[in-house]
Amino acid sequence: MGGRNPARYLAPIALAATIAGTYLIVHSRLSATSAPVRHSSASARHGKYAKQKFYTVQPNDSFSAIAVKTGVSVPTLETLNPSVNPNTLQAGQRLRLRR
Repeated sequence: MGGRNPARYLAPIALAATIAGTYLIVHSRLSATSAPVRHSSASARHGKYAKQKFYTVQPNDSFSAIAVKTGVSVPTLETLNPSVNPNTLQAGQRLRLRR
Protein backbone atom coordinates (compact mmCIF):
# COMPACT_ATOMS: atom_id res chain seq x y z
CA MET A 1 0.00 0.00 0.00
CA GLY A 2 2.21 2.78 -1.30
CA GLY A 3 1.67 6.51 -1.12
CA ARG A 4 -1.46 7.89 -2.74
CA ASN A 5 -1.27 10.20 -5.68
CA PRO A 6 -1.80 13.85 -4.52
CA ALA A 7 -3.90 14.49 -7.63
CA ARG A 8 -6.67 12.42 -6.04
CA TYR A 9 -7.06 15.11 -3.41
CA LEU A 10 -6.16 18.20 -5.40
CA ALA A 11 -8.44 17.56 -8.39
CA PRO A 12 -11.74 17.92 -6.45
CA ILE A 13 -10.42 21.04 -4.70
CA ALA A 14 -9.36 22.57 -8.03
CA LEU A 15 -12.75 21.73 -9.54
CA ALA A 16 -14.61 23.36 -6.63
CA ALA A 17 -12.38 26.46 -6.84
CA THR A 18 -12.98 26.74 -10.60
CA ILE A 19 -16.74 26.48 -10.15
CA ALA A 20 -16.74 29.07 -7.35
CA GLY A 21 -14.56 31.46 -9.34
CA THR A 22 -16.74 31.12 -12.44
CA TYR A 23 -19.86 31.78 -10.40
CA LEU A 24 -18.37 34.91 -8.81
CA ILE A 25 -17.21 36.31 -12.16
CA VAL A 26 -20.52 35.67 -13.91
CA HIS A 27 -22.54 36.98 -10.96
CA SER A 28 -20.51 40.21 -10.73
CA ARG A 29 -20.82 40.82 -14.49
CA LEU A 30 -24.57 40.23 -14.42
CA SER A 31 -25.00 42.58 -11.47
CA ALA A 32 -23.03 45.32 -13.21
CA THR A 33 -24.98 45.14 -16.48
CA SER A 34 -28.46 44.24 -15.32
CA ALA A 35 -31.42 46.57 -15.57
CA PRO A 36 -32.18 48.83 -12.64
CA VAL A 37 -33.95 47.23 -9.77
CA ARG A 38 -37.67 47.78 -10.01
CA HIS A 39 -39.33 48.99 -6.84
CA SER A 40 -42.96 48.53 -6.02
CA SER A 41 -45.25 51.49 -6.57
CA ALA A 42 -45.72 51.87 -2.84
CA SER A 43 -42.01 52.38 -2.21
CA ALA A 44 -41.63 54.66 -5.25
CA ARG A 45 -44.34 56.99 -3.90
CA HIS A 46 -42.15 57.80 -0.92
CA GLY A 47 -39.11 58.59 -3.07
CA LYS A 48 -37.85 61.54 -5.05
CA TYR A 49 -41.06 62.09 -7.04
CA ALA A 50 -43.57 61.62 -4.21
CA LYS A 51 -44.88 65.19 -4.15
CA GLN A 52 -43.92 66.44 -7.59
CA LYS A 53 -46.67 67.35 -10.02
CA PHE A 54 -44.48 67.14 -13.12
CA TYR A 55 -41.72 64.90 -14.44
CA THR A 56 -39.14 65.97 -17.04
CA VAL A 57 -38.51 63.21 -19.57
CA GLN A 58 -34.91 61.93 -19.66
CA PRO A 59 -33.19 60.41 -22.71
CA ASN A 60 -34.48 56.88 -23.48
CA ASP A 61 -37.42 57.21 -21.05
CA SER A 62 -40.68 55.41 -21.76
CA PHE A 63 -44.03 55.58 -20.00
CA SER A 64 -43.28 52.29 -18.25
CA ALA A 65 -39.85 53.50 -17.06
CA ILE A 66 -41.39 56.76 -15.84
CA ALA A 67 -44.12 54.79 -14.05
CA VAL A 68 -41.48 52.76 -12.20
CA LYS A 69 -39.45 55.85 -11.26
CA THR A 70 -42.41 57.91 -10.08
CA GLY A 71 -44.84 55.32 -8.73
CA VAL A 72 -47.59 56.61 -11.04
CA SER A 73 -49.22 53.89 -13.16
CA VAL A 74 -49.03 53.95 -16.96
CA PRO A 75 -52.83 54.35 -17.35
CA THR A 76 -52.72 57.34 -14.97
CA LEU A 77 -49.87 58.90 -16.95
CA GLU A 78 -51.88 58.43 -20.15
CA THR A 79 -55.00 59.96 -18.56
CA LEU A 80 -53.11 62.98 -17.17
CA ASN A 81 -51.23 63.54 -20.45
CA PRO A 82 -53.78 62.88 -23.23
CA SER A 83 -51.95 64.98 -25.84
CA VAL A 84 -48.66 63.08 -25.37
CA ASN A 85 -47.88 60.19 -27.70
CA PRO A 86 -45.98 57.60 -25.58
CA ASN A 87 -44.04 56.49 -28.68
CA THR A 88 -42.58 59.94 -29.36
CA LEU A 89 -41.35 61.09 -25.95
CA GLN A 90 -38.53 63.62 -26.16
CA ALA A 91 -35.92 64.48 -23.54
CA GLY A 92 -36.89 67.67 -21.72
CA GLN A 93 -40.64 67.19 -22.25
CA ARG A 94 -42.75 67.71 -19.11
CA LEU A 95 -45.37 65.18 -18.04
CA ARG A 96 -48.03 65.70 -15.43
CA LEU A 97 -47.89 63.21 -12.52
CA ARG A 98 -50.65 64.51 -10.26
CA ARG A 99 -53.74 66.69 -10.59
